[in-house]
Order: sequence, then structure tokens, then C-alpha cells
Amino acid sequence: MSQMEIAKGADELYLLSGMSNRHGLVAGATGTGKTVTLQVMAEALSNIGVSVFAADVKGDLSGISQPGKSSPKFEDRVKSLGLGEWGFSGTPVVFWDVFGKEGHPVRATVSEMGPLLMSRILNLNETQTGVLTLVFKIADDNGLLLLDMKDLQAMLQHVSENAKEYQTQYGNISAASVGAIQRGLVALGQQGGDLFFGEPALNIEDLLQTDAHGKGVVNILAADKLLQSPQLYATFLLWLMSELFEKLPEVGDPEKPKLVFFFDEAHLLFNDLPSVLQSRIEQVVRLIRSKGIGVFFVTQNPIDVPDTVLGQLGNRVQHALRAFSPKDQKAVKSAAQTFRANPKLDVEETITQLGVGEALVSFLDDKGIPGIVERAMVLPPHSQIGPITPEQRTAIIQSSVVAGVYDTPVDRESAYEKLKGKVATSTAASSPASGGAGAGTVEHGSGWLGSLESAGTMLGGVFGSGGSRRGDTVVQAMVKSAARTMGSTVGRQIVRGVLGSLLGGSSRR
Repeated sequence: MSQMEIAKGADELYLLSGMSNRHGLVAGATGTGKTVTLQVMAEALSNIGVSVFAADVKGDLSGISQPGKSSPKFEDRVKSLGLGEWGFSGTPVVFWDVFGKEGHPVRATVSEMGPLLMSRILNLNETQTGVLTLVFKIADDNGLLLLDMKDLQAMLQHVSENAKEYQTQYGNISAASVGAIQRGLVALGQQGGDLFFGEPALNIEDLLQTDAHGKGVVNILAADKLLQSPQLYATFLLWLMSELFEKLPEVGDPEKPKLVFFFDEAHLLFNDLPSVLQSRIEQVVRLIRSKGIGVFFVTQNPIDVPDTVLGQLGNRVQHALRAFSPKDQKAVKSAAQTFRANPKLDVEETITQLGVGEALVSFLDDKGIPGIVERAMVLPPHSQIGPITPEQRTAIIQSSVVAGVYDTPVDRESAYEKLKGKVATSTAASSPASGGAGAGTVEHGSGWLGSLESAGTMLGGVFGSGGSRRGDTVVQAMVKSAARTMGSTVGRQIVRGVLGSLLGGSSRR
């Protein structure tokens, strides 16, 4: 079990690799040093071959890709901590961006997202969520793929126009609820959400990379613009966490995790969270460590995280909190109570006195027991503090292991084409003997599976080439995405998993 030195007080304080999948919390007021703490932890994990995923909400975390530089202030920090000669180095990085501007595009299909998470993004009420669930169910039962937003919009229109036909089998479908969902989709599209839904969809395995030197790749999501749509930001990270939970095999208690997931601005996840979704999140956090995944919530105050989740976060780094109001004082007291007491330290008072880069630290020991809280200084990073230049970012993106895999969107046959009759027209023109679905007609066949098989035939031996991810073509990425979005109803329920739908796939684990 590797020791990763993160901070130094009276003694060195180590995060243990074998306890990194027991989850953690990094908390503190704005400007107290949370981002640098995250950077130091990500560096340490990368150095032992663990992949990292982190959202970069201010752009500062991108500096982890470059070696740091010395300065008088930096040298004073190193000297005061007694660290001796301090080397500088960057870590391998892959940049991602939902909008495709500051990194590789990251997408999910509407079908993978499922009705429950889509309802979260659209801020739907219970009745509207129920109607959206029925729309997904009708699409599933009739072999209609929901890949992008226009698929879902076309499906909503179709269900609304044929509500009487579906009422007997599926129940009442309110036109008002359909209208509210459609308006929500329009608003989401204006916020850039239409760029997120589509193909090629993200392959989770692309987050689990190491470089030629055995260092874990740090996946950085450009989130400054994404935070302008907080519901999309929070739900995307929630979907990503659930995908890791569903797709990765059980590994028990490994010597080190496969990936550590830093969930920045964690309070956005739990704001106005429906109870059914919160219970699913609690389940994922509780069980995902058995998949070799550690989750660290990064937020301003521990009370932003529900007690049922907070109790599962064994590794704690608490930066300063301010106590200017009765509410602030209550938050400080609550934060102090989450630590294992230190008889030599008044934790409640100390939290308000911590300087920048200073923190109260408690990590799990090798038996999984929280250590006694210590006041300590977080070590400086070996990489650059602060953002990189646009030119540096572009160079990293162009040389990335996934360069070219996700850059070009693919729009294949799905619900929109079938419901609008485009596929039927194309088929009739090319093969008079072929049957096609007319506009507004639900086709029960498996034409999209035929397209998948054709694409697989075109690829020939590509899958057996054994090359790197850079060798993957856009078509290959599309086929992998299609394989994940399977044709059977059972397949789709598995894809959506424990957070995807109200019915979920948790029973198939």
C-alpha cells in the first residue's frame, strides 16, 4: 500500500493508496486553497499510476500539466516545511469539454442518460417526470433509439399526437406535461445542452489511461462555462459516476484504486435533489468503492453534503471557514463534529483561524480507521499553479491519446429519422423491395441493429489491431457506443443502470 504525503503538521500526513477508494471530502471557503489541495492529491495519485477525473471550475487546474517554477514565496514555503530540494514536473493530462472548445467533446446519448437524470436536468416536477418515463418506455418497447435531443423532441411530439392510442397500455399522457418537457428541452438547447447529447458517446475506459511511464492520466473537465448551467453540470457528473459504477467490474479492496473522481462544487449536486435520486446517490457512493473508484466531494462547507453521504467520506481535508453570522457559526460547529477529536486541538476554534493552504487533516489508516485530526500545511504541488496558455492547451489536445476519436459528431438512424419518415424515403429510393416506416409510424424492426452490423463489417479487423485509442476511428467509436445502447429492453435498462430510470437496473448487478 503506497503512502502519498499530502500535508505536514507535527508529523507527515499520508493518504494511503488502499484507502483512496474509501472516499473523501475537501472543504473550505473560497480562496482558502481547495484547488491546490486537489492538485496535490491528483499529482500524488497520478504518480502511483492512478487515473483521476476532476472538474476545473476556474481554469486553474490546467497547470497540473506543466512543471512548476520556483519563486521566493514558494521557496519560503518549502523551507518552512523542511522539504529539502523540491523538484518540478507535470502530469499527463487529457482535457474534456461538453462544448468541445477547451477539450475533447464529451457526449452521452439520451437513452443512456435515462428519464430520471433527464428530469433532473430539466427540473421537472413529479407528474412531468412520470410522463417522461412513459415516453422512454414507449421508445424502448418500439425499438426507437433516443440518441440526441431532436430524437427526444420527435418522440415527445409523436406520443402527444398519439396519446389516445397509448393511453390504454401506458396510462394518461398529459399534453400540458409534454409541453413543459418540450419547453425545457428548448431552454436546455439554448444553454448548449444539445452539444452534450449524441454520438460518439464517451467510452468510460478512456478515462482509465496511464502514460508510457506508468503515470495515471489526469482527466480535466473544462467546467467554467458548464457551471452557467448548474443542473447540466451536476447531472453530467452524476451520470459519469453512475456509468463508472455500472460498467466497471468488482475488484474488492485493491492496493490502489482504478480512478479517483473529484466532484467539485458538490453542493450543486444536492440542491433540491428529489428523494428517489438522493437514495440512489447514497447507494452508488456506498458501493462504488468495490469497483476501485474513489469519490472526493469538493465544496465550501461539509453541511452541503447530506449526512448519509458525509458519513461515508473517510478522508477529510478541511480548510478555513468563516463565522460571521449565526448560520456560519452553526456550520463551523457541524464541520468540527465530523472529525475524530484531538485533545490537544480545539477544532471548532481552529477552523476559523486557518491560513491559506493550511487545513485540518484526517486520513484513514491502514485498518480504515479515521486518524486523529491534525492542523497542517498542505504541501506545494510539483506542477504549475494557475492556468496554462491557450497554445499549451491546444498542443495537449492535439497530441492526446483520444485525439480524433470524439471530435466529429455522428448522426445515425434513430427515433427522429424513423418518426419523420426520412429513413423510409431513403430505403424506398434505394431498394423498392424494402419496407420502410412512414412518418409518425413506430417501426418494431431492428433496422438500427442492421446498421450496426454493417458498420462492424466495414471495420473488418480494426478491433483486433491492438492499437492505441488514437487508432480508433469515428465509426469505431460509434459502433462501441451503439453496442452500449443495446436494442433489447433489458439491454437499455442495464445501460441506464441504478441512476438512469425510476425502475433502474440495480437488480441486475
